[in-house]
Amino acid sequence: MNEPNQTAPGTYRGNFLREVEANVEEGEWVKMCMQCGVCAGSCPLGPYWEHPPQEIFMMIRAGKREEVLSSSSMWMCTSCYNCLVRCPRELPITHIMHGLATYAKRLGMEPKQAPMTPRFAQKFWDNLTATGRVNELKLGLALYFINGVAEGVQTSMKMQDIGLGMLKTKRMSPFEILGGHGVKDRAGFHAMLKKAEEIELAKIAKNKAAGV
Repeated sequence: MNEPNQTAPGTYRGNFLREVEANVEEGEWVKMCMQCGVCAGSCPLGPYWEHPPQEIFMMIRAGKREEVLSSSSMWMCTSCYNCLVRCPRELPITHIMHGLATYAKRLGMEPKQAPMTPRFAQKFWDNLTATGRVNELKLGLALYFINGVAEGVQTSMKMQDIGLGMLKTKRMSPFEILGGHGVKDRAGFHAMLKKAEEIELAKIAKNKAAGV
C-alpha cells in the first residue's frame, strides 16, 4: 500500500530525504549513516526507543515520512552525546534527532502516544528563554504540575525530602521562585532569539516556495 501523498516509490523516498535535508538541523548527514548500530548500543535509553537512530535514518531514506515524524523516538534523546562521540562517521546524531523533533512539532505531527516529552520540552524552552538561564526550581515544579494540581501536590509531597536536602546543601535556593539568576544582557539575549527566529522563518518560507 502506498504512503499518503505518494506518487511513485522512488520519487517519494527522494522527496522526504530532501525535505529532511532542507528543514532539519544537520539533516544532510542522514545519508551518511552506514547502519552499524553503535548509536543504539551507546544510548542509555537504548532499550526504550521505538526506533533507534539508525532505524530512523533508514526510514527517512525509505520515505517513511509519517512513521518518522509521528514517532516518539526523537523525543527520547537526552543529549548525552554518547552516540555522537562514538559514531565511526562522526554523524551529529543528537542534533539530527532534536531537529527532527522540532520539525515534527512545527508540522503538528509530534507523537500523541507520548505527550509528556514534547510538553516538557516546551516548558524547558520557555523556562530557559525567560532569563537566559534555567531556573531549576520553577522547571521542577512545572514538571510536577504538568498533569494538574492534584498530581502536582502528590508529587511535591513525595519529593519534599529531596527538596529539603537540596536547600540544606545550597543546591537550590528559594530566591529562584522570585526569578533566580539570568544573563546580564537579557535584552540582547532576547534580540538574538528573535533574530534566530526570523532566520528560521525565512528559511521555511524559502523551502516552501521551492516546494520542499
